[in-house]
Amino acid sequence: MLTLLLRLAGPLQSWGTTSAFRDRATEREPSKSGVVGLLAAALGRERSEPIADLAALEMGVRVDHEGTLLRDYHTVGGTHWKERRYARDDAQRYGVAEFDGKVTNNAVLTQRHYLADADFLVGLAAATADQEELLHVVDRALVAPAWPLALGRKACVPARPVRLPDALPLGPGLRAEPLRAALLAYPWPPKKSLLRFVFDDPTSQSGIMRRDVPVAFDTLNRRYQTRFITIEDLPRPANVPDDLTCQRRT
Repeated sequence: MLTLLLRLAGPLQSWGTTSAFRDRATEREPSKSGVVGLLAAALGRERSEPIADLAALEMGVRVDHEGTLLRDYHTVGGTHWKERRYARDDAQRYGVAEFDGKVTNNAVLTQRHYLADADFLVGLAAATADQEELLHVVDRALVAPAWPLALGRKACVPARPVRLPDALPLGPGLRAEPLRAALLAYPWPPKKSLLRFVFDDPTSQSGIMRRDVPVAFDTLNRRYQTRFITIEDLPRPANVPDDLTCQRRT
């Protein structure tokens, strides 16, 4: 089995799976839709292009640094009352479209939630020869992504390269190991003896359900399916080296 490891670290990340209108939440770890969107951006795929091959990859996450939840309370749109008298009609006034289709000249209050200073190791595993070839294509694309990569939202840029280096001990990203083994064996943050892991669990009957498997990213026809995940706290295996690039976080 082939596994591709990615590093998702940045000052801000946001992985929404239940966002609705004015309240944009985030999960505590990367969502599958967010990771698939990142891969599609690296490959230069348009929103209208198929993504089923990317969404079918098995995904796992190792949480190297949990990060801190932040709430950004702000306004969108609206105009000062003195500015309105210069508009010849309502169509010239700056407005904001509400979820019911109406346009208001008043400011819209919103809340956006982020993870600050979080650091994740994400693994994508292939189960077939076609998926293994896809991982090779993705790995090459990450060397020079077609479009800018984002950690959940366009404004959340990576602080470290998403693609792992080619040289040991932190590389290469492509590993001839099962997903769980690859995530466990990769160098750990110094002084960490226990980390949280999140794995796809398609056979689960009692796992956690998330609606974050993308079917289509088309702006006017976004669709998602559900998946089950399991969350485990796993101990550090013996003889696993330190990832000294994480030293500042301990």
